[in-house]
Amino acid sequence: MEDLVQSPSLARRALWLVDLRWIAIVALASATLVSDRVLGVHLAKGHLYLLCGILLVYNAVLYGLLRWLTKGRDEPSSKAIGRMITLQVSGDLVILTLILHFSGGIENPFSFFFVFHMIIASILRSRRQSYIQAALACLLFGSMVWLEYSGLVQHYALEGFAGHTLYHDGVFVLGTLLVFSATLFLVVFMTTSIVAQLRSQQEDLKQANLQLKEKDKIQNEYVLRVSHDLKGHLAAIQSCIDAVHDGLLGNLNDGQKDMIARAHRRTAQGLAFVTDLLKLTHTKLAGQPGISCFSLKAMVGKALAAAKSRAEAKGIQLSVEVSPSVETVCGEQVLIEETILNLLFNSVQYTRQGGKIRLEIQDRGTEVLFHIRDNGIGIPEDEKDKIFGEFYRATNARAVERDGTGLGLSFAKQVVERHGGHIWAQNNPEGGCTFSFAIPKNLQERSRC
Repeated sequence: MEDLVQSPSLARRALWLVDLRWIAIVALASATLVSDRVLGVHLAKGHLYLLCGILLVYNAVLYGLLRWLTKGRDEPSSKAIGRMITLQVSGDLVILTLILHFSGGIENPFSFFFVFHMIIASILRSRRQSYIQAALACLLFGSMVWLEYSGLVQHYALEGFAGHTLYHDGVFVLGTLLVFSATLFLVVFMTTSIVAQLRSQQEDLKQANLQLKEKDKIQNEYVLRVSHDLKGHLAAIQSCIDAVHDGLLGNLNDGQKDMIARAHRRTAQGLAFVTDLLKLTHTKLAGQPGISCFSLKAMVGKALAAAKSRAEAKGIQLSVEVSPSVETVCGEQVLIEETILNLLFNSVQYTRQGGKIRLEIQDRGTEVLFHIRDNGIGIPEDEKDKIFGEFYRATNARAVERDGTGLGLSFAKQVVERHGGHIWAQNNPEGGCTFSFAIPKNLQERSRC
């Protein structure tokens, strides 16, 4: 099932027909039982239950063929899947005709079900193929009606429901066939016309989306160049201010020290902002991830060592628990390490003096789950869905720390999604919050699926 679900849309449509047929099998068996036992309508139960069995085998074979066509292939042949859909629709028309034959023929109002098959064919196949299916439906239904009318095949009456001689009434038969044929072809015409308009609009939206992506790329490239230049200028300014701030150029009076300290702090904040912006833009512009396999425990150890000094400065207890079964992970080590470090720094920044932060890493089969728990200020409930947006900072975070880039969580979200994972945050019952994210153990295997 997983292979089919991850296949292109045409294969999913073919699978959708298989799923509908499972429902139809149950409905046919149930309707036959209820009609006979509850409603008192006498049917050719043996033949109908036999058709249920044939449908069951037929559907299982189709499902197996679909698995064979899609398993282990990046993109199954659209022609092969298209033929499978055509085969399914045609086969369904034949089986529906047989069901009607054994349950009243032209006297059975379920002949309207041919309309549903015409709609399905018009949506999934081309206009030409849809009209062919309509012609096939008219041929099958007309042949059944004519054979019963002429007495060449037995008519199975719906005893207890409808009149038993309608199938032999020439005027009724002719009128029904004309209305039936006109209805099917009209349904195909209307449905294919609507589908053609929708496909045209879909193509326009697709082109517009590509243009937006191209414009977004150009914008990101511009931001990257400007940010890179700004970082160089700010780094040069900071190095000059550092020399004055550290007293390397002589002693300063109190007023000079205050002004230099302000300039030093503001320059550091500006440099941090530009650095975060550069990392985020680099991640957006990057194509396929540069995958390598690395020791998760070693990587986490480096991140903890980098965050330890900040935690100790506030008297915060920093602990870690890594599942023993988690050893090697395949992905972009630098970006994953940077994400963990960003989330740890974020917790340190918004956890009060003497607080606690705990990093937990759990094995979830094909995924690795990360939790960074703290007992800090938490997140306003109505802002939890916004905090991963670019430049967004929660109201309580702005109250604690006026200066901040609002890019750290957005960067983390970009990295996690780049690895095919997902990230979320929730408040802890005892206070504080937990940032969690899950990524595949092996990004290379996930990219091949």
